[in-house]
Amino acid sequence: MSNLHRRLALLLAVALVAATSMWGSASQAQEGSGPDEPLPLIFVHGGFGSGQQFEAQALRFTSNGYPAEYLEMFEHNSLAYPGSQDEVHARLDTAIDDLLAATGHEQLWLAGHSQGTGVVQSYLADATRAGRVEAYVNLDGGSGGSVPDGVRTLAVWGEGDASRELPGATNVQFADQGHTEVVNSPDTFAAMYEFLLGEAPTFTEVVREPADDIVVSGRVQLFPENTGAQNATLEIYEVDGTTGLRLGDPVATYPLSGEGNWGPVNVDGEAFYEFAVIRPDSGTHHIFTQRFVRSSRWVRILTGEPDGLADSFWEKSDDRQNIVIMRNTEWWGDQGDASDRLEINGQDVLTPEVSPRTNRTIGIFVHDAELDYLSDLSQPVSPSGVPFLTGIDLVLAAGDPAPGTTSVRSHPRKGDGPEGVCIPAYSSTNHRSSVQLNSYHQMLNPDGSPAEGQADPTCADAPPPLDPPAPTPTDPAAQAPGASAATPIAAAPGYTG
Repeated sequence: MSNLHRRLALLLAVALVAATSMWGSASQAQEGSGPDEPLPLIFVHGGFGSGQQFEAQALRFTSNGYPAEYLEMFEHNSLAYPGSQDEVHARLDTAIDDLLAATGHEQLWLAGHSQGTGVVQSYLADATRAGRVEAYVNLDGGSGGSVPDGVRTLAVWGEGDASRELPGATNVQFADQGHTEVVNSPDTFAAMYEFLLGEAPTFTEVVREPADDIVVSGRVQLFPENTGAQNATLEIYEVDGTTGLRLGDPVATYPLSGEGNWGPVNVDGEAFYEFAVIRPDSGTHHIFTQRFVRSSRWVRILTGEPDGLADSFWEKSDDRQNIVIMRNTEWWGDQGDASDRLEINGQDVLTPEVSPRTNRTIGIFVHDAELDYLSDLSQPVSPSGVPFLTGIDLVLAAGDPAPGTTSVRSHPRKGDGPEGVCIPAYSSTNHRSSVQLNSYHQMLNPDGSPAEGQADPTCADAPPPLDPPAPTPTDPAAQAPGASAATPIAAAPGYTG
């Protein structure tokens, strides 16, 4: 493992310890039924997380009539925490000030996940700050300690030790749900909604809006630092659902600066879109999403600096594609019938070795490891060893322009069937490709009846398979033209909170 990746793993391990050891005082939360009207809510993510992890719950809240402007995601550089605690708390003060001013309330609700529970718990240890918080939801984070007087608290736990609790809180466990899954599951939503609002939600799944009524906005941010992308341009394109190719000029263009904010944009709920992050002289990052089914203020387009962290995980090549596949529910590859499946160009790549349940995989880096033209699904490759991530050694033929289509099809373990996205087979030399998949799979019509699930288009043909070039007499291990070597990582899968 490289020094960089050791440092990442160590920082997240330290953050988990901090999250599990906050609050030594023994005060108890006051009981109460809560306010007579909805209050605003801010979500704080955990290590290697972002506000994207709470978008499914935000869509469920608005499906039940909760005001969209009452929901905000607070994001920070989780790799710097807890050393950055004072700065993070000061920024959280500002976020709370702004949301209370915008909504006209004197108190709000906070929710934190994993490391984010450490952020919130240490924040609430200050009595003045705690006075502005009516209730707190602790999502699979620190156990032990206590909750401050006057702050109603719900603690929701996922898989793991059933004895975990936050004293003074209402404690609930969903033992069949992963550490990130529990953040955005319908079960957690129902428990959170009833705790905060004092009544059960009408809908526990996302309710579809008419396809021509959907408006989206959000941020383009560097991941995992969660700072706004700078000196770049975002272009949003409608694309052919079977090829991923653009259908015309951009439907919207935004120069990126500051927080990386973009939108609002009217989108067609029956169409597919590409979000292209373009930097001068450094190529394009193509981010493809599933179809939008409901208006969202919280769309996060996750990117990175050229030659930054993501590019340290793999090599680039003129004739092969690299893809990041993100989903904010763990990919289980070793649970038999309870496993997920992930097919790339028809090949099931989610083996027990590359994504065991214990790895808590939410980000998958697909690339030809060592550029040897050989696929090997028997063991994970870089970034194996980095929390929540894994690498899959798979040769994907590509070019510039794209000579065909790469099919990405997910079979979620709790879904209604396959969900697909078709993307152009772009060369990794001047292009980065990402597929951001949703963490919700069932949807409802406004009358509560089951709605059509996520789309599963039939993708156009993939490029022909690649034949390895003949080795040269002087350098049998020569890489393909245009390749640049990355630092390989050899480490067992691991994770932290």
